[in-house]
Amino acid sequence: MIHGVVNFRYELTLPLVVGNLNGQREFVNTVIDTGFDGFLSLPSEIIVRLGLSWRTSNIATLGDGSKTLFDFYTGTVIWDGEYRSIDIAESETEPLLGLAILRGYRLQVDNVEGGIVKIEAL
Repeated sequence: MIHGVVNFRYELTLPLVVGNLNGQREFVNTVIDTGFDGFLSLPSEIIVRLGLSWRTSNIATLGDGSKTLFDFYTGTVIWDGEYRSIDIAESETEPLLGLAILRGYRLQVDNVEGGIVKIEAL
């Protein structure tokens, strides 16, 4: 089971260990974005620091319907106690955790400031 917390802005936050394929790792605070169908987005600063490998560029549709080009990198996360290789989108926002990583999991939220965010395998 994975645990996070609802912050003062009522965002669902989750700490995550992100790394590269060479074993370098970094702790990142993420916000779960239910409108994001990818795995994870990170700002370029973290991508460069971890030396993530570029994989591809692709056009994606944003929440407002506009389209933009994103660079995608290969990285790893520790997810539910296991190392998992994922695609990471470069985006100059706070780190966002998307619904693709939640596939096969239940998300439960006590939606009050300081509330528990619980993610468990189905």
